[in-house]
Amino acid sequence: MANITQVTPFMIVPALESALDFMVNVLGFEIDYRSGDYAYVSREGAGMRIMEAGPGNPFQPGARRFAYYFDCNDIDALYSDLKKGLEVLPSEDVHGPADKPYGQRELLVLAPDGNLIAFGQSILSGPPA
Repeated sequence: MANITQVTPFMIVPALESALDFMVNVLGFEIDYRSGDYAYVSREGAGMRIMEAGPGNPFQPGARRFAYYFDCNDIDALYSDLKKGLEVLPSEDVHGPADKPYGQRELLVLAPDGNLIAFGQSILSGPPA
């Protein structure tokens, strides 16, 4: 059985409300999950993660750049598969797997170019958050 199920774009926006209005009312997406300055929207099986830029957002330019989010069925099994390769990285470049308050269990890996590559498994019922 395949473990990685999809890659989900992560869009950083100046104003979450405006972005959600556009995605829902113009492009016909549905809001599947929302918490604070973060939302997950989907349409016809395709999803997008949207986060509002601002103080404290660790994914903005000037900090780590966020580029890729891979949805998985079993994050712990994936971590087990990757562990040997991850051990050669600086410890601060690998975080998790860890449960997050927004309903995901995530493994975060900082790539040498500064991009943050995330692998996540929903720990909520329903679509990925």
